[in-house]
Amino acid sequence: MRAIFLLALTVLMSQLMGCATAVVGGAATGVAAVHDRRTVPTMLEDQAIEIKALKLLLDHPEIGEQSNISITSYNLKVLLTGEADTQEISDRFAELVSNIQRVERVHNEVVIGPSGTLLDQTNDAYLTGKIKLELLNIDDKGFDPTRVKVVTSQGTAFLMGIISQEEAQQVVEKVRFITGVKRVVKVFEYY
Repeated sequence: MRAIFLLALTVLMSQLMGCATAVVGGAATGVAAVHDRRTVPTMLEDQAIEIKALKLLLDHPEIGEQSNISITSYNLKVLLTGEADTQEISDRFAELVSNIQRVERVHNEVVIGPSGTLLDQTNDAYLTGKIKLELLNIDDKGFDPTRVKVVTSQGTAFLMGIISQEEAQQVVEKVRFITGVKRVVKVFEYY
């Protein structure tokens, strides 16, 4: 009886959490749509892709137990970062993600080796913040720093967004000289 109660409670909580996620995610999408070059349906699809990819990790615990993979979807392109114990684990997850409906491409940047420590993750979060702040210093009246998605993993800065070639060059020039950035990887789409 207790197991049935716990199962029912778990199902109810997951349904309620899904509603809250949809409301909060929808509100955030509405605000971001003002600056974003993606369409609102594409922005929502990117959120759905990330959720589906996270569900794949739950559905395949053998992958989750042997990796620390982060998923970022931008304009239907998925960036995988983090660490995996083996190349096979990394490739297997990338293949699963590539089969998610509407995913156009998977950039598998997962590093093979032990998972980063909490300090590594904190440093990456700090570095992401430094990068975003530095993007505010790009001296180009038409440039909007909110159009650049920054993901940092083990000191590597991954840059996503739909921007011009000139904007990309300016962004990379700013980012590559930031203390702590070991490498810059462009995952931009150009208009």
